[in-house]
Amino acid sequence: MTPNWQQGNAAEDGAATRGWLVGHFIDPSEGVRSSKDVEVKWFTHPAGDKRVEWTSDDQRTTLVLLVKGHFRVDLTEGPAVLSRQGDYVMWGPGIDHSWEAIEDSVVMTVRWPSQT
Repeated sequence: MTPNWQQGNAAEDGAATRGWLVGHFIDPSEGVRSSKDVEVKWFTHPAGDKRVEWTSDDQRTTLVLLVKGHFRVDLTEGPAVLSRQGDYVMWGPGIDHSWEAIEDSVVMTVRWPSQT
């Protein structure tokens, strides 16, 4: 039986999964971190880090929340600049995106549902 609670460090626990801390891709032996309902990512992006490729036809809802830094998310609907702690952008299915860290940035991302 897997534990029904967990405590840890998001940066450390997500290191093996590119920052993803919760989602379908977490082995069920990790307990409550394995989820088919939601994905959670905590990541520190150095200035200049960017996703060159755009997503293609993603069918999930996504929330990107700035913890620290200056971060831009480019959406098919236009750019969203996150510059103050707590700034966020959220979009639904069918909107493609790319991103760039303007400064060193810490970003939390939540997506649902968790899909392969």
